[in-house]
Amino acid sequence: MVSEEIKKQLTKEGYCVVGEHSAVKICLWTKKSLRDEGVCYKEKFYGIKSHLCCQMTPALFNCQNKCVHCWRDLKYTYSNNVENPESPKKIIDGMIKAQQKLLTGFKIDKYSKKTQLSRANQKKYEEAQEPMQFAISLTGEPTLYPLIGDLISELSRRKKTSFLVTNGLYPEKLLELKEKKQLPTQLYISVNTSNEEDYKKFHRSSEKNAWQKLNESLKVMSTLKSRTVFRMNLVRNTNMSDEQLKEYADLIKIAKPSFVEIKGYVAVGHARERLGYDMMPDYDEMLEFSEKLAKLSGLKLLDSHETSRAFVLGKDKRDLKIMI
Repeated sequence: MVSEEIKKQLTKEGYCVVGEHSAVKICLWTKKSLRDEGVCYKEKFYGIKSHLCCQMTPALFNCQNKCVHCWRDLKYTYSNNVENPESPKKIIDGMIKAQQKLLTGFKIDKYSKKTQLSRANQKKYEEAQEPMQFAISLTGEPTLYPLIGDLISELSRRKKTSFLVTNGLYPEKLLELKEKKQLPTQLYISVNTSNEEDYKKFHRSSEKNAWQKLNESLKVMSTLKSRTVFRMNLVRNTNMSDEQLKEYADLIKIAKPSFVEIKGYVAVGHARERLGYDMMPDYDEMLEFSEKLAKLSGLKLLDSHETSRAFVLGKDKRDLKIMI
């Protein structure tokens, strides 16, 4: 059971706890989109509507890693599977209600005589009451939720898209999703280091043979008949050297992803205590890295989102948009 102390801290940080092991949090870009102030890289790259996106997790406290760049508070993180898992239907219904609650402040009451502070686009606000995209990536490792495949299937049944972001330490689960035809709309594997030595320092994993398991997952990725993404998060003076670039390119050739997504570390939340602000690479550094990686891996730089310092590599820009 989630203690009141933990729930209070998470609520202060903007989370809404759903049930015993899940949570939702409104993304900055969802808020910006509602105010017509821009959209996130996922909308620019893939066509996913920012104001219809639900950023959530079914494994709030569970992850094998304690990554140095993680913006979450890691003192409540455990490496085991989610115990007593709640049903996908209960989680999804709870997420939608929680999202509606968190968005309440964006509503303008046309009958109220009081001064309204919200600048939200009310058409978008009404649409946002029923999120259509679920980003299963908020915190924790979602594949440690035993019913993750059923959760994805339930989202598909409801005509909703899903992005599943995994650390790649559970290759057996990826094979299970493949065999049961429960793959998400887009599957991400996070690859933030290019060799085993760097991996141990960066991810501080409790999983034995974590580097080997990640590589197994990349091999599984190469066999999937779905949209796949090799996802990277860059930290200045940490995982951006020319030698590491060549190693990343080799891993990409193993994984054969649909796309490579490259983002810059952001000094937010608890990551500021570990890395600070100086480790944030700027747009030009990211661009140079992305261009070099594209050349080494035989891909093209398809698009970028300057505000997010996000880049996407692939073979053909026409493949980017998701056809729903």
